[in-house]
Amino acid sequence: MQPDIQHYNNQQTSEEQLICNQLAEIINQNLPEAESKIWHAHPVWFLEGNPIVGYSKLKGGIRLLFWSGVTFEEKDLQPGSGKFKDASITYTAVNQINTADLKRWIQKSQDIQWDYKNIVKRKGVLERLK
Repeated sequence: MQPDIQHYNNQQTSEEQLICNQLAEIINQNLPEAESKIWHAHPVWFLEGNPIVGYSKLKGGIRLLFWSGVTFEEKDLQPGSGKFKDASITYTAVNQINTADLKRWIQKSQDIQWDYKNIVKRKGVLERLK
C-alpha cells in the first residue's frame, strides 16, 4: 500500500482503520494499474490521470466514492447531490463490505468513465470516455 494512504488509514479509529485497509487492499488488487495517492486530503485511485475511486472519513462513517458511479446503475451506490456522475456507499463496520459488489463496481469503474481530468478545461462539462 502507498505509504501516504497507509498513514491516512492509521489516523482513523480502530473500526475505521479496518474498513480503510480492507477497501485499499481490494482496490489495489483489482486496479493494479492505477496510480494511488492522497488527493484533496483522502485516498484516490486514478487511471491515466482520471480519478476513479476513493474513500474518505465522514461523520457517519467511511464513504467509498466512484467518480462515474451513477452510470453503473447499482442500487447500493447512492448518487451524489451535484451535477456530476459520482455515487457512493458509506460503511460503519468492516463486515458491511461486500467483496463481490466492490469487485464488480471496480470493474465497472474501468469500463465506464467520465472525463474528470479535463473538467476545468471544459468549464465544468463532463464527457464520457468509455
